[in-house]
Amino acid sequence: MKVYQFDPTTDSRWADLVDRHPKASVFHSVGWLKALQKTYDYVPVAFSTSGPDYALKNGLLFCGIDSWLTGRRIVSLPFSDHCEPLWDSAQDADLLIQHLQSASIEQKWKYLELRPIDASFAQTEANRSFRAAGNYYLHRLSLTPELNSLFRGLDKDSVQRRVQRAERADLVEKCGRSDDLLKEFYSLFIITRRRHHLPPIPFVWFENLIKCQNDALDIRLAYKDSNPIAAILTLRFKDVMYYKYGCSDKRFNGFGAMPWLLWRAIQFGKLNGVREFDMGRTQEDNLGLLAFKNHWVPNPERLVYWKCSKSSTVDSVDRWKLQVAKRIFSYMPDRLLTITGKLIYRHIG
Repeated sequence: MKVYQFDPTTDSRWADLVDRHPKASVFHSVGWLKALQKTYDYVPVAFSTSGPDYALKNGLLFCGIDSWLTGRRIVSLPFSDHCEPLWDSAQDADLLIQHLQSASIEQKWKYLELRPIDASFAQTEANRSFRAAGNYYLHRLSLTPELNSLFRGLDKDSVQRRVQRAERADLVEKCGRSDDLLKEFYSLFIITRRRHHLPPIPFVWFENLIKCQNDALDIRLAYKDSNPIAAILTLRFKDVMYYKYGCSDKRFNGFGAMPWLLWRAIQFGKLNGVREFDMGRTQEDNLGLLAFKNHWVPNPERLVYWKCSKSSTVDSVDRWKLQVAKRIFSYMPDRLLTITGKLIYRHIG
C-alpha cells in the first residue's frame, strides 16, 4: 500500500469523506481550512492510502507552517481544539504514521503534531515515537435530554441562578454575523485578552471565518441598557455546535451574561437538531476556566496532544518563552497589543 498526499481544499473527495465520517468535526471542514489559509498563509495537506482515482477511505489532515521564528512543521490542526485522524483500521493508522515519520526526516520538519480525541492513539506500536505535548480537558454536553431536564442538570448556583438573574435583568441578545456585530464582539475580545495578558487574535481571522463558514457561524452579544457586556462565537457542523470564543466586560459580570448566552445558544441548537454542545479544550492549569466549564459538564474528557520531534526540549523552551512573553504583553497598550497579535499568531499555530 502507498500513501498519497493531496490538497483537501481543492480535492472534492475530502469534503465527501468529512461529510460521511463519524469522527469528522468542524475543524476538518474545508471552510475552516480555507480560513486558516487566508489568514495565516498555512498550507493545508492531507494524506491517505486511497489513490487519486478512488474515493477516500481514510485521511490524516495537517497544515504546514513555515516560520522563521518558530520553525518548519506540520500540525493537525493549528488553532483547532481537536482534529481526529479519519481512519477506521489499525493497519491504515500504522501505515500513515510510518509514512509521516519518514517524511518528517526527509522534509526536515521541526516536529509533527496530532490532536486526537481518542485516548488510545499512543497505544499502538507505530505511535510510540510520539510524546505528550499538551494536556487539556474537553467538555462536551449531550443535548439529547429535554430542555427542562438539561437545565436542571446544570450547576444550580453557577449556571441556573445566573441565567435566571440575566433574565430578570432584561438583558437583550443580538445574534448574527454582521460587520457591526463583529466589531462589538472584537472590542470585548480585546478587553478579555488584555485581562489574560495575551494579544488578541487578528481581526481578519474572524472576518475570514465568517466568509468561509457563512450561516454555520453565529455571534451572540448580550446588552445591558445598550452596552455590549458579553459575547460568544459558535460554529455548527452536522449535529454539533461548537463554542469557540467567548469574551466579556468584567464590570458587568454580576448580570450573568455569559451563562445566559451559552444557554441561549444551547436552546437554539436544541430546537434546530443539534445533539451535542462542544465547549472546546481547556488547559489543565487554567483553573478558573476549568471550574466554569465543569459547571456545565462536570466530568470532562482528557485531551492530549501528541508530538513527534527530534528534540525533547522543544516543549519546555516554548513554555518558558510563553511565560516571558505574557509578562511583556501585560505592559503593552491595547493598540500595540493588537498589532503584536497581527504579527505573531501565524508563527504560533
